[in-house]
Parts: sequence; structure tokens; C-alpha cells
Amino acid sequence: MSETAFVDSQFFQWVIMPVLIFVARVCDVSIGTARIILLSKGKRYLAPLLAFVEIIIWLLAIRQVFLNLTNIACLVGFAGGFSLGNYVGILIEEKLAIGIQVIRVITRKDATSLVSFLSEKGYGVTSVEGQGTTGKVDIIYTIAKRAEIPKVLEIIKQFNPKAFYTIEDVRSMSESYSPPTSSLNRV
Repeated sequence: MSETAFVDSQFFQWVIMPVLIFVARVCDVSIGTARIILLSKGKRYLAPLLAFVEIIIWLLAIRQVFLNLTNIACLVGFAGGFSLGNYVGILIEEKLAIGIQVIRVITRKDATSLVSFLSEKGYGVTSVEGQGTTGKVDIIYTIAKRAEIPKVLEIIKQFNPKAFYTIEDVRSMSESYSPPTSSLNRV
């Protein structure tokens, strides 16, 4: 079978082409999702490069869809690739764990030992006294690289399993402090 005969075959048109469109959409949407997340994290130099690759892949996929508008399998491949691409993009971003986050801990229990421990591990810690609905509380702020968050939360739970905490993204911070990396491996 010649190459043109294979490309014109029903198998290629109804199986191979939709699968290629599906894979292209998974790739371009995953890249797009990661690009948007990088932009939100202030990584503005990598985002344009990803945007270039993303749009090239998208153009190749949409061209095939327009050439095959009567082929429902190509349309389903395009839509399915978009859906799965969103999911894969989020998984990629979670694995990369880009960024820095602030952890705010509110506890009714004395937090002196927690503050000391985090400080010893190289984390910048700010502690203030506050008043909650049930009385006096300690409020502790610390920042950590996103990849370190599970380890920091484990420490918080060791010191106070009932502590209330919130985690927020930090878009930018002064260069005067950089949270340690993997310092908690020595816990």
C-alpha cells in the first residue's frame, strides 16, 4: 500500500487522524494551562515560549479539524483532547509545585516551640498575639516553597494537631529573604 493510499484510507481518516488531533490537543491545552499558571506565579519569561509552542500545535490540530469537518471522530478527538489537556495541565503544575506560599497558623495553644523549630530550620517566622472568638490566640506566619508545604504542615501538626491554618500564594516578595529548600529533610 502506498503512503497516499494509507493517508486516504478509512482507518487513517477515522482512527489515526482523530487520535493525532486528540494528542495534539492534550499537548497544547496542557502547555496552555501550565503557561497561565506560570504567568500567575510571575514567571513571565517562560510563558511566551510556551505560548509559541502551544499555538503552533493548536494551529496544526485545528487545520486538520477544518479539513475534516464531516468526520465526527475528528471533532470528538478535538473536544476530548481539550478536556483531558486541562486535567493533564493541572497535574503537571502540581508536580512542578512552582512558587512560594505563605502559611498562616492560628492556634490557642502556645506556639513558642513551633516558632523556634521553624526558625531553627531556616524559615522566616513572624508570630503575633491575637484575640479570637474563644479567647487569646497566637498567629504565626511563615513562607515556604510550594514543594515544601507538606513537610511544613507535618511539623505544624506535630506541634499542634488542632491548629487552624491557611495557605496562600505569594505573587512576589522582596529578595531579602528566600525560604530554605529541603531543610526539613533533617527533621
